[in-house]
Amino acid sequence: MAAKWLRMLVPWRGGWTPRGKEPRPGCAEEERHVRANDRLYNDKFSYADNRIKTSKYSILTFLPVNLFEQFQRVANAYFLVLLILQLIPEISSLSWFTTIVPLVMVLVITAVKDATDDYFRHRSDQQVNTRQSQVLIQGKLQNEKWMNVRVGDIIKLENNQFVTADLLLLSSSEPYGLCYIETAELDGENNLKVRQALTVTSDLGADIAKLAEFDGEITCEPPNNKLDRFTGTLCWRGNKHPLENEHMLLRGCVLRNTDWCFGLVVFAGPQTKLMQNCGRTTFKRTSIEKLMNTLVLWIFGFLICMGIILAIGNTIWEVKVGRAFWAYLQWGELLSNAVYSGFLTFWSYIIILNTVVPISLYVSVEVLRLGHSYFINWDRKLYYGEKDMAAEARTTTLNEELGQVEFIFSDKTGTLTQNILIFHKCSINGTTYGEVYDDFHHKVNITEKTPCVDFSFNPLSDPKFRFHDSSLVEAVKVGEACVQEFFRLLALCHTVMPEERSEGELVYQAQSPDEGALVTAARNFGFVFRARTPETITLYEIGRPVTYQLLAFLDFNNVRKRMSVIVRNPKGEIKLYCKGADTIVFERLHPSNEDLMDTTSEHLNEFAGEGLRTLALAYRELDEDVFGEWMERLQYASTVVGNREELLNELYEEVEQDLMLLGATAVEDKLQEGVPETITCLSLANIKIWVLTGDKLETAMNIGYSCNMLRDDMDEVFVISGHSSLEVARELRSAKERILGPSCAKLSSAGKSISSSSDSVFEETIIAEYALIINGHSLAHALELEVELEQVLLDVACLCKTVICCRVTPLQKAQVVELVKRHKRAVTLAIGDGANDVSMIKTAHIGVGISGQEGTQAVLASDYSFGQFRYLQRLLLVHGRWSYRRMCKFLCYFFYKNFAFTLVHFWFGFLCGFSAQTVYDQWFITLYNIVYTSLPVLAMGMFDKDVNEHFSLRYPSLYRPGQLNLLFNKRKFFTCTLHGVFTSFVLFFVPYVLCFSAVRDDGAHVSDQQAFAITIATSLVIVVSVQIGLDTDYWTAVNHFFVWGSLAMYFAILFAMHSDGLFSMFPSQFPYIGLARNALTQKSVWLVILLTTVVCIMPMLAIRFLKTDLRPSLSDKVYLLQKASRRQHPQEQSLKRVRRTSSRRSAYAFAHQQGYGELITSGRNMKFTASASTPNLSAPPSPALSPPAPVQNMSCTGWIGTWGGGGEEELGDVDSTGESPGVTDDGAGKTPTAEITA
Repeated sequence: MAAKWLRMLVPWRGGWTPRGKEPRPGCAEEERHVRANDRLYNDKFSYADNRIKTSKYSILTFLPVNLFEQFQRVANAYFLVLLILQLIPEISSLSWFTTIVPLVMVLVITAVKDATDDYFRHRSDQQVNTRQSQVLIQGKLQNEKWMNVRVGDIIKLENNQFVTADLLLLSSSEPYGLCYIETAELDGENNLKVRQALTVTSDLGADIAKLAEFDGEITCEPPNNKLDRFTGTLCWRGNKHPLENEHMLLRGCVLRNTDWCFGLVVFAGPQTKLMQNCGRTTFKRTSIEKLMNTLVLWIFGFLICMGIILAIGNTIWEVKVGRAFWAYLQWGELLSNAVYSGFLTFWSYIIILNTVVPISLYVSVEVLRLGHSYFINWDRKLYYGEKDMAAEARTTTLNEELGQVEFIFSDKTGTLTQNILIFHKCSINGTTYGEVYDDFHHKVNITEKTPCVDFSFNPLSDPKFRFHDSSLVEAVKVGEACVQEFFRLLALCHTVMPEERSEGELVYQAQSPDEGALVTAARNFGFVFRARTPETITLYEIGRPVTYQLLAFLDFNNVRKRMSVIVRNPKGEIKLYCKGADTIVFERLHPSNEDLMDTTSEHLNEFAGEGLRTLALAYRELDEDVFGEWMERLQYASTVVGNREELLNELYEEVEQDLMLLGATAVEDKLQEGVPETITCLSLANIKIWVLTGDKLETAMNIGYSCNMLRDDMDEVFVISGHSSLEVARELRSAKERILGPSCAKLSSAGKSISSSSDSVFEETIIAEYALIINGHSLAHALELEVELEQVLLDVACLCKTVICCRVTPLQKAQVVELVKRHKRAVTLAIGDGANDVSMIKTAHIGVGISGQEGTQAVLASDYSFGQFRYLQRLLLVHGRWSYRRMCKFLCYFFYKNFAFTLVHFWFGFLCGFSAQTVYDQWFITLYNIVYTSLPVLAMGMFDKDVNEHFSLRYPSLYRPGQLNLLFNKRKFFTCTLHGVFTSFVLFFVPYVLCFSAVRDDGAHVSDQQAFAITIATSLVIVVSVQIGLDTDYWTAVNHFFVWGSLAMYFAILFAMHSDGLFSMFPSQFPYIGLARNALTQKSVWLVILLTTVVCIMPMLAIRFLKTDLRPSLSDKVYLLQKASRRQHPQEQSLKRVRRTSSRRSAYAFAHQQGYGELITSGRNMKFTASASTPNLSAPPSPALSPPAPVQNMSCTGWIGTWGGGGEEELGDVDSTGESPGVTDDGAGKTPTAEITA
């Protein structure tokens, strides 16, 4: 029962599971036991059900939990204590409503905002939990909501459905129990992957009776967050069968290209691997808000000190002076005690002086944050038209922190890239294709308006394919042998599976977008890959069907960095076609290709300089006898138990020699628009960008070069790939020593850390540029084993200009972010577009979600969302910088005006016998922060800006003060406090001295207490209005209206409160009839007000003038440039886009893994449907091979994906790009053209 109430009262944080949902309460689950179709057995272990909960509150818990969270703010608790004190009549000289009304307003506004946010989380949870699934219950398939699914249930999934929970695949509609899944929600990869059921369970098929009788028992690992690992055992019918990750379907995956499958639930709800990787939902607070909590404590301490001083003064005054009046006042014995009088006076002054931190400050802060959020939502330059998506500030509490970001952690796929690859250029027999020239043979820049090649001659072409060089089509039509052989190779050497949905409507299921782009290019140029069987490949070559006999498939692996096929054409010729990394293929060319190789290498350098991913293509004609003898040895090697891989690689190496070079392809891995320019601009703002991706090392590096994060002119790129903690430590320490020199070893041995330096002295002195690339398993050693190793990793990473972490899990992404948060006093931002990014988005100070191809989970978990990565530049450098600057100016001014207002009571205390008498009347005290001074400071905090958006983007160094927290810190607070103290001193003593002996025009005295109060109050309102006018850099109509309107409102209310009308209606509330009229009609009073204003303003004005003139800030300099540009309208100078010529070329950046060739040639991934007969081969079969059985032309509707859930293996090095950003206005602002040194 206690656990039930605990579950109701404690908000969920993503890492806590209520009792009754964890197995074996009181101890960690060490091993999981699951029995199929036996809920009674599984219920004994109290496994979690399939319900998920990401919301924080329920209807019952909202009020207590939300109030508890709000009163964690020191200020709210402070005002609650003040409210209680004001309810005690002996010490209160102010009415209780002056505190309770604004306090309730703050609590209600915040509660409504929190309730709205949590409502959307509830709605999202409800949508997921109420999805329907087919569950096998009591021998029948029944529709059940996801939240009712339990461990041990057998579930039926159909094509394109989300996987309900973590399932053991039992059977499927595909041969051999295969099924295909998309794992974008887990690892961000859109290429499909293959899973396969155990042979013993795949025979169950779709037979409901057999599935209902299935009573296998699984013993496996407990719930964990390892996406790429699963270990377990299935016990059934007395036999044990090992279970691995390739047998599992994880929650968040989508079933693709598979009609149906059945699975057994192993993990459900919060115990699934997806939810284990989601991280905790934390309550995010900005650094300014945390500082305000500290400052409130300081102010409270200052308030107590002032109260003690005044209480002591009261005690002394009562003893020396006041005791003479006790007899006349007829006080009781207790009240006549001087010490007790001092005690009461202390609490009275605590109440009177509490306005140094008025509750309206927090109301105003929430209003400003809300306004800044709307500015982001309304910004048309953050609108992405293709998806009809506007930017959205999903939280209102973090806007100013957008102006202080130092580290950005970015996903790659879907965030930096579009995950779309396009056949862009090629080199065939020494001739490049892909450029467009005009009539004068001048190169023409290709744009969206450039006319495309007409592929109407090919009825099977893909209408979405775009190519602009018509000379390549002409070369195909006239029958140039090299060109046709080039595209024939592309159509034959791959692992793509075709699916013909209707006559002529071909869909290619490619395991990577690279392969799909190359096969689609061959298709459009007349070499259409039409069908495949385990023994044949059918092409349509220029409209003519041609079937090739597939003799051997020389599979890819990460060492070979190439793949080859050996086929027999209809003429009986045996040919080997090879494609791979150019450095690998060039080593195996025939000596006669030397000249062509040099020419092609030049072309490859040009392609790489444009950031394209390249492959070299070659072929070889094989002699029948030589091939037959080689094939016999290959068949023998395939049956060897020991060192099979080595023997096969030797045979592959032997046959892939004396190749004839055909040319090279250049594929563009399309980045999102404006990514390189955005990264360059953010780097100039001293923001470090780390890429955290699940992709393979080569792919991540390739994108790094494309984005200008990696460059050839960098001093060194460190690749950390150790497989043990010792190797990782050695590689990291070696990198650190290379950067800092041998002294680094001494620092490390002494236990000192670079990252612990608050001002990052070491980092600032590093002039050379380095990059760090670390893979997932090395990162795991660095993060999980040793604290010292973790520190070395952070030191090296912070010394490098670029950091790329590849092959990382969602949890590792969060761990990297947490590492920086824990050791660096810096604001972090994480940006991603998939469910695999949710964990780091929640962990970072600021989470940004991109609505991409991987669903909306990242958007739902984020604080801000928009449609493209390039908008991050505008979000930070414009909205973030403005929000931070506005909030800082608002806080400085607010503290100044309230110290100036409140401390007048302190000075007055020395002249009123420390009696806790207020200077101002109660109405002025109530209305000062609500009416007289609230709107001007709100207008400044809402609209003020030092320079416009164009110059904010053009000079990214303007962002630096936010990172260094220069505009509002403890020193700034102390400065504005001193300014307020000085102003309060002048406001009190100048009128006091001048009014003490002043007389009216008629000779009467004007120094009565109420006239004195009006003089000080009027001086105060005018002084703070002039001050905000000086503080405002950007005047709008709203600013003018609020400043002058507030002054007018003050005088209107002042005269109204002292009017005859209000006195006649409320004589006890407004007793001072005609006082304002009498006082403010005197010239002497206005002279006092003028002199007080001048004395208050002139010192600050002089200091500001001298500072701007002698030590101008970067903002001051840019402001002068902005003014000059308005007068002169100069031409913008843009940096030319410079193409980088590079020796590094991209490699075989496909998502391959060893084993696909075997899967294709075995036919296990194919569904066979009889169609027209395969044309007979004109040549007889090789004598070394047994003749294949007659086959029919088979259309393949299955698909090959990444076997066993492995990741991308890639061939060769990576490409590079060398573009210097130009000034481009893409809606995200302009890329910087120059820098100004402050």
